[in-house]
Amino acid sequence: MSLVNIATRRLLLHAKNALPAFGAGVRNASESTDLREVLARQIPEKQKEVKEFRKECGSKVIGEIQVDMLYGGMRGMKGLVTETSVLDPNEGIRFRGYSLPECQKLLPKAPGGSEPLPEGLFWLLVTGDIPTDAQVKAISQEWNERAAVPYHVVQMLNNFPDSLHPMSQFSAAISAMNSESKFAEAYAQGVNKTTYWEYTYEDSMNLIAKLPTVAAIIYRNLYKDGKVSPISMDMDWSGNFSQMLGYDNDMFTELMRLYLTIHSDHEGGNVSAHTVHLVGSALSDPYLSFAAGMNGLAGPLHGLANQEVLVWLTKLREQVGDNVSDENMREFIWSTLKSGQVVPGYGHAVLRKTDPRYECQREFALKHLPDDPMFKLVSQIYKLVPDILLEQGKAQNPWPNVDAHSGVLLQYYGMTEMNYYTVLFGVSRALGTLASLIWDRAFGLPLERPKSMSTEGLKKLVGR
Repeated sequence: MSLVNIATRRLLLHAKNALPAFGAGVRNASESTDLREVLARQIPEKQKEVKEFRKECGSKVIGEIQVDMLYGGMRGMKGLVTETSVLDPNEGIRFRGYSLPECQKLLPKAPGGSEPLPEGLFWLLVTGDIPTDAQVKAISQEWNERAAVPYHVVQMLNNFPDSLHPMSQFSAAISAMNSESKFAEAYAQGVNKTTYWEYTYEDSMNLIAKLPTVAAIIYRNLYKDGKVSPISMDMDWSGNFSQMLGYDNDMFTELMRLYLTIHSDHEGGNVSAHTVHLVGSALSDPYLSFAAGMNGLAGPLHGLANQEVLVWLTKLREQVGDNVSDENMREFIWSTLKSGQVVPGYGHAVLRKTDPRYECQREFALKHLPDDPMFKLVSQIYKLVPDILLEQGKAQNPWPNVDAHSGVLLQYYGMTEMNYYTVLFGVSRALGTLASLIWDRAFGLPLERPKSMSTEGLKKLVGR
């Protein structure tokens, strides 16, 4: 019996748990703790909605494309459908319609904790509904049960040289795990394309479950004794990850919960999210698609940005010290700009305000490490840099982004290995990109193939 038939039978048994219609206010999830069952109930409705919308409005024009957009990284082009999150230039990120502060307030938390559990955000990204405590606990348990990493992948990780970058190891291990792909196996057997989403879901759940173990093996091999503690079936995803990394500090675990939540998704046009979507459109399985996205995340203009912030802050401290006056700080910032460099951690391709992800990290620091010298330095920079960038006149967005703060928090709790930070980002980014990939297959989105132009062709097109 196929997975979809199993899900259908379950729906008949749980008809009383029908999802409420989408609307204003908090969207409560059904009572079922089976995420796949909830998803199976939603998909036909959403497929119908999209089909009717395309039939009615498929020929409508939603914008214009300018020559500068083609040369400027396609910024501003409306060219993708991503259901999980939307980035507003002035408001910031919304996950399925919920702002970050709303997610922090509404999503379930660990007992005694104050930060949202990433499991809850994943449920929200997949379904659009705020999950219950029981549903989040069910996801934690399911990921713990799926967390075992194939032996050949562990061997491969253990045989990598210490000189191989953590992100290269991370990407390679993810690719190698496609030996476990349910999607690839089903496709080879010729399953009906209407069931593609089911196998994408299975692979995505398995991959998300295994990523903390893979990431922990890389960290312990490179920087510690190579030993990784086993998964605890009673812990949440972030708690297990922290333990496997070797951190027993409850506040570090709380930071991980926050970090893994806020880095999970940032609509579909960023390099990592778009790459997963693009490669997935070729019907590459979720392992290969996500590995491709991680290779994009490894670039210095994407996932390595928080490392660059720390390098710059370290250089600043070496030259001006901790208790620097605002005047001397301004001089250092101006010297950075006049040398042709940027102030790392400031500016964003879309945002035109302070990144809400920066703000929630700042609130965490104000609560847990208000007297940390590096945090004070970051706060002072936050006070000065926007006005300086506005005075310079080149920045459309002079405000800090998520990377301006995250490295300082990690360093405070003892994780000083900057080369590793992007791996943490990658573990988090799985939540959003794989939730989107499930819906890509549910909607039956085709192979992505935009038209490209030569400069000569563009000249002819515009009458030059």
